Amino acid sequence: MTTTYAALLRGINVSGHRKVPMAQLRSLLEELGHREVRTYLQSGNAVFTTDADDLSEQQLTEAVEGAIEKHFGFRVDCLVRSGEYLAAVADACPFPAADLEGKQLHVTYYSEPVGAERFAAIDRTAFLPEEFRLGDRVLYLYAPDGLGRSKLAEAISRPSLLKGVVATTRNWNTVAKLVEMTRH
Repeated sequence: MTTTYAALLRGINVSGHRKVPMAQLRSLLEELGHREVRTYLQSGNAVFTTDADDLSEQQLTEAVEGAIEKHFGFRVDCLVRSGEYLAAVADACPFPAADLEGKQLHVTYYSEPVGAERFAAIDRTAFLPEEFRLGDRVLYLYAPDGLGRSKLAEAISRPSLLKGVVATTRNWNTVAKLVEMTRH
């Protein structure tokens, strides 16, 4: 059985360091035996299909991270998620995504489940109208003025809160595009 996945790379091609050209990323994924490899934007979004049903998302993640480190000489955190999972995350969005601009709504994907206790010290009312909600290994963030101006985004991404967890954030336009790409 063929499954479609998205690889979400964290922190590449920003601020002039850790460059991973998308053409080389596509080649690496093909060398790992994946097919129908496509990338979206330059910020580390790749979609691929594989017949390796015996491999978990974690095993696929480790293979991608290892291939990148071997090829480029530096480590890049990555999360591999199935198209089915990405669609479920989009469908479960607690905010009215259709009524918002893509820059106002973001999803942070986590390497493992994160509970509300992790964010208990954050006074949510101090950041209104910004707000967040947790989902299945994700955090949905509503930031009406965008991520770059969001004080709440800064608060919820502190290293002390995310210790031991890989996290990577995508705006809603990218979330929707990856769902679309993994359906085909």
